Amino acid sequence: MNLSATQTPPSTIYTCLSKSASPNNNRNRRLLEIRPLRYASTKDKTGMGIAALTATTMRDRSKNRKPLQRGRNLSIEAIQTVQALKRANNNNNDVDKESSLEHVFDSKVRRLLKLDMIAVLRELLRQNECLLALKVFEDIRKEYWYKPQVSVYAEIITALGSNRLLKKVDCLFIELKRESSLEPDIQCFNALFESLLTFNSTKLAMEAFYFMKSIGGEPDKSTFTILIKGLESNGETSVSAILRREAQKYYGESLSLLDEEEEMAMS
Repeated sequence: MNLSATQTPPSTIYTCLSKSASPNNNRNRRLLEIRPLRYASTKDKTGMGIAALTATTMRDRSKNRKPLQRGRNLSIEAIQTVQALKRANNNNNDVDKESSLEHVFDSKVRRLLKLDMIAVLRELLRQNECLLALKVFEDIRKEYWYKPQVSVYAEIITALGSNRLLKKVDCLFIELKRESSLEPDIQCFNALFESLLTFNSTKLAMEAFYFMKSIGGEPDKSTFTILIKGLESNGETSVSAILRREAQKYYGESLSLLDEEEEMAMS
């Protein structure tokens, strides 16, 4: 019997790779493959209309999605949010600026997914929009999924200090000390010490050191090296002497190891 596209409406035929597959038999279980088959009107060599079956296999597009990556691979929503924040922040009228920023936060920032919010924060820091980044961070801290990390504080403090916004640094450090369930990540604390000493915040660096110890962080050799070198370069020899004595409690008389590490770093 001849079939034509005008006589037979499109239909879908479902085929099974294995009819004998049992859900309880893991060894013989096979996936079902759905292949929609549609009639298409074509012509053979004689010019007569015939029905041809065109098979289309449905594919899972989620397998083609690339994994989320850190860095500058921002989603469209994150890019649009960064642009909207910068536009609102460029308003010369302070009242209009606050109103515009609040509108962007309500309509865009607070609707972002977790990874997108963090990506927006880091992109603003990268673009040296540290005050905008600080506002985003304040909102992030209100999210249910927020978990305090020293590394994030260190990044923001570094950006603020680089722009000589030292009062903002003081305020943010107070918030850091108020965080509960903060993990004493020694490597991140070392980065924080280095940043604080770079813009000569000796007092905060020492406060951060004793705060780290108060939450269970044990200073390593890098900790003492960073602090002692930074303090001495800032002319704080009396404070560095205190740290050298404290280092002796951890490493005994092997303080020469600090000097050896310094020589290795310079070579």
